[in-house]
Amino acid sequence: MRINKMGNVFKVYNENHSVKKVKDKNTNDKDQVKLSEQAVEFQYALKKVKEVEEIRTEKVENIKKQIQTGTYKIDGKKIAEKIIEDITFDKKI
Repeated sequence: MRINKMGNVFKVYNENHSVKKVKDKNTNDKDQVKLSEQAVEFQYALKKVKEVEEIRTEKVENIKKQIQTGTYKIDGKKIAEKIIEDITFDKKI
């Protein structure tokens, strides 16, 4: 029995069982992604977190000196504005 002619068998098999690609009618359509409301809110929160400034040691030291010398003034209006900003931010999340 001779088995050395197997190459021809595989060739015939592959020709008969080749995979044909069918062109889809919608090949021109582009993929679309629609984010959920929760994902949009997360993106907004992430953006706001990235906007937060890092701790500036120079500014902190300046405020410490002002507190020690008694020249540090608290601006109630600025505090109220920041509280309102935080409330508005929390409502968006």
